[in-house]
Amino acid sequence: MSPAKTKRNRAGQFAVPGLKALLGGMSPKQFFAEYWHKKPLMIRNAVPHLEEVLDGAGLKALACREEAEGRLVRHVRDNWRVERGPFEPARLAALPKKDWSLLVSGVNLMVPEGDALLNAFNFVPYARLDDLMVSFAPPGGGVGPHFDAYDVFLIQGLGRRRWEISAQDDLELVDDCPLRILKRFRVDQSWKLEPGDMLYLPPQYAHNGVALTDCMTWSIGFRTPTAQEMATQFLVYLQDRIELDGVYADPDLGHSRHPGRIPDAMASRLKDMIRRIDWRDADMDDFLGRYLSEPKPHVFFDPPARPLGAAAFRHRLAARGVRLDARTLMLYRGRACFINGERVEAGRAAASTLRRLADHRALPPGDYDDEMAELLHDWYRDGYLAPA
Repeated sequence: MSPAKTKRNRAGQFAVPGLKALLGGMSPKQFFAEYWHKKPLMIRNAVPHLEEVLDGAGLKALACREEAEGRLVRHVRDNWRVERGPFEPARLAALPKKDWSLLVSGVNLMVPEGDALLNAFNFVPYARLDDLMVSFAPPGGGVGPHFDAYDVFLIQGLGRRRWEISAQDDLELVDDCPLRILKRFRVDQSWKLEPGDMLYLPPQYAHNGVALTDCMTWSIGFRTPTAQEMATQFLVYLQDRIELDGVYADPDLGHSRHPGRIPDAMASRLKDMIRRIDWRDADMDDFLGRYLSEPKPHVFFDPPARPLGAAAFRHRLAARGVRLDARTLMLYRGRACFINGERVEAGRAAASTLRRLADHRALPPGDYDDEMAELLHDWYRDGYLAPA
């Protein structure tokens, strides 16, 4: 299967499940109240027919693409080894018949059905959704007992996998290991997942998946930035926006008998200068919108090779509407909208339209005003969206 061609939908086969089916008949309100961040949930046949979308050969092809984030994990003589892609096809073709796993992140950016599946989880805010990772493993393959810092939905595509989970508090890791493998793992529960089954796990929940047959797991992960990361990035944001006037001065400076010592008066004046750094809630809101909508560093956009002119684009917009590119991240807070790290200020009517685009990732056909049509045309030329 070539990297650009996955199996297409056919009647009666893969279709993105509705919310009720996805959560096993429960409402999002019940899911958040009883399970989110609290306890695991097994849902049988939640997402059937994923094996019709992508098989092992297709995932290997994706792992060879330059933009793919791929990892090959092998368990060799009680040691774990990790290789990072992109891979050469010959390397993947030479793999043994067992005891390895191939993982590819960002499959939602390469496979349209993957993007549709990720967006089916939008009962969680887009600001929290991260990406879709797909793994393939022959019998015995896995990545060892570990835990994640984020919530995860593990969906079985091809084949069968046994998942063992534990609510243990002991999260000590194996020393000098390229993976975050738990030193001790106590099994509390175990399930065998068949194609279409889905297991939800809260953060910090220890788990270990082992392939029973050739199998594929589709993992929906969520963003969990650390406090250190947020503080560091906010300081970077402030660095580009701080404007403090004045320079240090000490007209009352006297003779120093200890030139190596920082004078108390100098230290006090410099501290006062630093204390003038200030920010408001509006600054933090602006930072959050830009930061949370910023694509990952390896993501690049492809402008159309032969872009439509403004008039032709507007005609297409009226006839078809537009849809955001899978790589585009669009969020809003109040009337401020953010797209791929950029802030967009809009009037009340335009803000309403942009919020609809962010929520649904598409706009229906219609006669949009000049300002909106021009803005959408600019984003189209940047590769952020395209006619539906």
